[in-house]
Amino acid sequence: MGNILAMDLNHEAGYQFTARFGGTVPDLLMDEPEPMGQGKGPSPDQLLGAAVANCLSASLIFALRKFKHEPFDFRTHAEVIQGRNQEGRLRIVQINVFIKLSEPASNFIHLDKALAQFENFCTVTESIRQCVPVKVTVQDGDGAVLK
Repeated sequence: MGNILAMDLNHEAGYQFTARFGGTVPDLLMDEPEPMGQGKGPSPDQLLGAAVANCLSASLIFALRKFKHEPFDFRTHAEVIQGRNQEGRLRIVQINVFIKLSEPASNFIHLDKALAQFENFCTVTESIRQCVPVKVTVQDGDGAVLK
């Protein structure tokens, strides 16, 4: 068996739960949006989108470092698309991730190679893709779509 990452959830009230990760990691209050919950914290759907976006961002840094690029400023935006299944139940039907580099592509050596492989390093995305489509778009600092 591989690594085990454990966390505990404590029910607070309504649809609110506090996630405790242990160690020095701060607790996280989660909640469903209104009208079901009060929206006092991210929903499970938002956390899933954030996990995919974070993992892809970290994987891009890893891939660029392989080609001797140090981290630089970039922004990542994620969208979790909800839809109904055949039984009418709400499901996540797609996750879109947009990464906007702060610099033009010409400032990078082997950017094409890094972009071709960075998604493969992302444990979360590659696991989620087995059930939910994940679309990734990367733009450079000039707005050119690179992927």
